[in-house]
Amino acid sequence: MSTLTNLRQRYLSEPAFKMFKKVLPPLSDTEREAMEAGSVWWDGELFGGSPEWNTLLNYPKPQLTDEEQTFIDTKLETLLAMLDDYKIVQEDRDLPPEVWEYLRKEKFLSLIIGKEYGGMDFSALANSTIVTRIATRSLSAAVCVMVPNSLGPGELLTHYGTQEQKDYWLPRLANGEDIPCFALTGPEAGSDAGGIPDQGTVCYGEFDGEQVLGIQLNWDKRYITLAPVSTVLGLAFKLQDPEGLLGDKPDLGITCALIPTDHPGVEVGMRHDPLNMAFMNGPTRGNDVFIPMEWIIGGQDFAGRGWRMLVECLSAGRGISLPALGAAVGHMTARTTGAYAYVRKQFGMSIGNFEGVAQAMGRIGGFTYMLEASRTLTTTSLDQGEKPGIVTAIAKYHMTEMARTILNDSMDIHAGRAIQMGPKNYLGHHYFGMPVAITVEGANILTRNLMIFGQGATRCHPFVLSEMEAAANPDADQGAKEFDALLGKHISFAIGNVSKSLLNAFTGSRFNRSPVSGETAEYYRHLSRMSRALAVAADFSMLSLGGELKRRELVSARLGDVLSHLYLASATLKRFEDEGRQQTDLPMVHYALQHCLHKCGVAFDEVMNNFPRKGVGRLLRTLLFPLGIRYQAPKDEVTVEIAQLLMTPGAHRDRLTKLCYVGEKDGDPIAIMERAFIALQDVKDIDRKLIKAIKAGEIPRKATLAEKLELALASGLITDHEVEKMNHADALRRRAISVDDFASDEFTRIALESGKAA
Repeated sequence: MSTLTNLRQRYLSEPAFKMFKKVLPPLSDTEREAMEAGSVWWDGELFGGSPEWNTLLNYPKPQLTDEEQTFIDTKLETLLAMLDDYKIVQEDRDLPPEVWEYLRKEKFLSLIIGKEYGGMDFSALANSTIVTRIATRSLSAAVCVMVPNSLGPGELLTHYGTQEQKDYWLPRLANGEDIPCFALTGPEAGSDAGGIPDQGTVCYGEFDGEQVLGIQLNWDKRYITLAPVSTVLGLAFKLQDPEGLLGDKPDLGITCALIPTDHPGVEVGMRHDPLNMAFMNGPTRGNDVFIPMEWIIGGQDFAGRGWRMLVECLSAGRGISLPALGAAVGHMTARTTGAYAYVRKQFGMSIGNFEGVAQAMGRIGGFTYMLEASRTLTTTSLDQGEKPGIVTAIAKYHMTEMARTILNDSMDIHAGRAIQMGPKNYLGHHYFGMPVAITVEGANILTRNLMIFGQGATRCHPFVLSEMEAAANPDADQGAKEFDALLGKHISFAIGNVSKSLLNAFTGSRFNRSPVSGETAEYYRHLSRMSRALAVAADFSMLSLGGELKRRELVSARLGDVLSHLYLASATLKRFEDEGRQQTDLPMVHYALQHCLHKCGVAFDEVMNNFPRKGVGRLLRTLLFPLGIRYQAPKDEVTVEIAQLLMTPGAHRDRLTKLCYVGEKDGDPIAIMERAFIALQDVKDIDRKLIKAIKAGEIPRKATLAEKLELALASGLITDHEVEKMNHADALRRRAISVDDFASDEFTRIALESGKAA
């Protein structure tokens, strides 16, 4: 060993090793398992400070198989035509029996189960696409479909079940004979799922007339979707073995079992009322319920391995279900709000031409493009076999938050048209249901503050997780040797990022490479700068705060915002390339990327202004942004351009809102708005003739439409056919802007029925 190496180890590595062990945040078993579960994907590139953009662009384009596309074009369309969301939510409080039967028969509840067991074995992209399209029609129906195809018995059995369990349960789940639910959340353990109090004790008991080794269970769960109608219950609980019947470990940890709901002692059937939505959701309880050991998912060998199973499956499932609901809100609001903003006129012009309305419409269009981009990039990772926990957490949090924002924008623009409930209202139920998407599979406030950067800082960093493992090595000498090798690389990595960050600051990122030329090239360069700045800020945060970083949630949340917006921007750029660089989509692309860079800048500014260690924030500002943070929010001209695009029929509008179900029936609410929109577009030239005549004083400005048309016809300005077209378009317009009203006794009837149900 050289003298230089000895000196480095003595004066650098060894003190750093001791300090690292001292400041290392204590990890619970559940935290460690959550951190080790899943995989690192594109998030690792973004966290590393030097993303290889060609890697991103070379990921496969999102592409459905012929079988998946046929299912979507036929069976899914049939399902959507069967759904009447007003009747489902306001009258029946459930899906109609014929819809439940159709879901079972056509295997909507077994999209992820393998073909060998009778399921569809669809890709994550197909699963997500189906849920998204259903959600544009009925949020309640979408939840009923997405839950069996997310974290639950089907997925857990597929990955971890014994062959005997798979052979018995999966065909029954695939053909709809059994309806599954999965019970994790309880009154005392919501976000802290690892702290569930539900207990199982290993013991002998009677089953089928024999004494067998099994588990005595007690549980109290709530918020369990499909529990009221389920026939098989997936249950998470803590398993104890006080008598040592399975070995010498008394506390085995979280375990998952599969229990028929008609088993003695299992309680299901009661319903919650989740913001008046109609999907089945309710509690389940059990008191001294004995089950045989064979009912553990995976068998006895998987006793105590439930948390790892759940985290790995959630790492994947969280990237499909809730992001699909978020994307659905985008597709639906972009199509309907653009149409309504054109159809609805005030002060003599379409309300979408007012700049205040246009600003909100720009946000709707830009976010919708980004939502779909994030949806497809995230499912691409899953279809590659990855389980990227940080990526799916980003998708779940930001896609549902963006959906909440643009749903509020759409409600504001529709105004009174959106707040009067009835069959014509296509926004109200989504507005009621949005907090459901925000809350489940990891409450958003927790996801942002604890998960994205909290786990990403160690999981995605090129060296930190390995350094933590070296520091935790029970062989101190071996750990020190491993740490020494890693530390040198880490220091080189940090110095490189700091120096390049300074260079970027003074050159405006001009020397960063872009894989493309043209309109989006500058965004790649700026995003590379933000990635490098994140790497520097992460290293300084971990070095200065150590284990305290875990408790400094606001620092963690803001650095997580940077990582998240780097991911969302990446998704936007990839979508633009995958779809052939559609020029009419550029306003949405510019909006999304300007928004992401601006949000990165805001997050960095807040980190540096509020950093808990004195002087560190100022040092970071000097190293990363010595000339200031210059990323601005999307420009007004971009938002106005997007608003005009949303109010103009064409391929760009169809591409942006391709998953929004419009419907063909006379009473389909979105179809009513769409027909009026198209009809008014068709009479634009006639309308211009009338406006010109009004300005010339040939037709009185305050005349009714009928009077204007009569005068214009008499003067030869328009033809009889044009009068007919104008009257037809105006009739459709009046119907589209109308709202529902009800007889007073209708409210009395509903109140009485609700009272009986209670």
